[in-house]
Amino acid sequence: RQRYVQKDGKCNVHHGNVKETYRYLSDLFTTLVDLRWRFSLLIFTLVYVVNWLFFGFLWWLIALIRGDLVHADDEGWTPCVENLNSFVSAFLFSIETETTIGYGYRVITEKCPEGIILLLVQAILGSIVNAMMVGCMFVKISQPKNRAETLMFSHKAVISINIGFDTGDDRLFLVSPLIISHEINEKSPFWEMSLAQMEKEEFEIVVILEGMVEAT
Repeated sequence: RQRYVQKDGKCNVHHGNVKETYRYLSDLFTTLVDLRWRFSLLIFTLVYVVNWLFFGFLWWLIALIRGDLVHADDEGWTPCVENLNSFVSAFLFSIETETTIGYGYRVITEKCPEGIILLLVQAILGSIVNAMMVGCMFVKISQPKNRAETLMFSHKAVISINIGFDTGDDRLFLVSPLIISHEINEKSPFWEMSLAQMEKEEFEIVVILEGMVEAT
C-alpha cells in the first residue's frame, strides 16, 4: 500500500513539474543546503576562491593604474599597498584582508583613497559571503536526518490527538519517556466507529514532533 510517510520517517511524496531554474534560485540558501555534499563542498570552495581572485584582480589593477608595479623598487615611492608587486601578492593580500589574517607584510597606506574604499567593500561583501557559506554548512551538518533512525514507535497510536493545546498543557519535556493517551469521547474522530470497524479499517499514522530541546 502506498504511504505518505515511510516508517523510517522519510517523506514518500515527490514534487513534479519543477523545471524552471528560477524556482531554485528564488531560495538559493535552501537549494545550497539540499545539495549533495560533493556539490556543496565544490560550491563552497569555488565561492571563496572566485571572491579572492576577483578582489585580488582589483587590488592588482589599482597598483597597475597608480604605477606601484613600476616603482616597486623605488624607496621614495608611497604605494597603495606596501609590498604588492605582482598579481600573486595582490591575491595573497586579498586573502589576508578577507580572512583578517593580517600578516603585516602587505599593508594598505593612508594615501590611497581608492584602496580604502575597496577595502571597505571587500570587508562588507566578505562578511556576507562568510555568513552565507558558513550558515549553509552549519545547517547542512546539523540536519537531523539520521535522528529518525534512533526514534522508537509504539504499536498503539491515534490521530487528531488533543493533548492540551488550548490550555497550554502540551508543553512536553521530550527528553524523558512520555505516554500520550487519547480518550474516545464525543470529540474523538473514533466516537462513531466500533471496535470491529476499526480493526478492518486501514490507517496511516503521521506523527510530527516540533520542539526546541537539543536532544530532540
